[in-house]
Amino acid sequence: MTVRVLIVDDQALVRAGFRMIIEARDDLEVVGEAGDGEQAVRIAAQTRPDVVLMDVRMPGMDGLTATAQLTTVPDAPRVIMLTTYDLDESLYAALRAGASGFLLKDVRPADLAEAIRVVARGEALLAPSATRRLLDRFVAADLTPPDADARLDRLTAREREVLELLARGASNAEIAGRMTVTEATVKTHVSAILRKLDVRDRVQAVVLAYDLGVVWPRSS
Repeated sequence: MTVRVLIVDDQALVRAGFRMIIEARDDLEVVGEAGDGEQAVRIAAQTRPDVVLMDVRMPGMDGLTATAQLTTVPDAPRVIMLTTYDLDESLYAALRAGASGFLLKDVRPADLAEAIRVVARGEALLAPSATRRLLDRFVAADLTPPDADARLDRLTAREREVLELLARGASNAEIAGRMTVTEATVKTHVSAILRKLDVRDRVQAVVLAYDLGVVWPRSS
């Protein structure tokens, strides 16, 4: 299946570079480009991309606002935030807005292509180390959904254990090793967690876990 991609960046050269990388892959296709968030929302409605590469800072409607709008529609696309600076202060807000992860703009071509595939499969893009660093620095509890505690109560003890390990940045293989189960069992637990917490992917589950105090950010 071909993954349909929308590229959103206010710099034409950046868009052109990403287009060349994406269109060099047989399983990826660029369905549109946009120079700001407003264009992105409009073009996404027309082209129905699977994945949106979204710049954080743009004139007019920025990437955060556009992401929040794009991820609340039925059959919403997955959004990968693009930034020039590692751990951009706005990235945590982007994850809250519904983004599935982030990439630096100097990402290697092969890594960009694989990131698009990963997100299109419904997986979170953040590597464990990135998850820990991002959440340790930018966790804030003031935007927790009002029914978040009730959602957490839906989890079994085993699922809460998996959620805590996810929030600590563990991979499926690491969780399986810690819990002495198969990776298939871990995937089943993760699917149940996403459904019961009513979140779209692992990143959203981790954000909620920190908000609810399932785990706490380190002080350093």
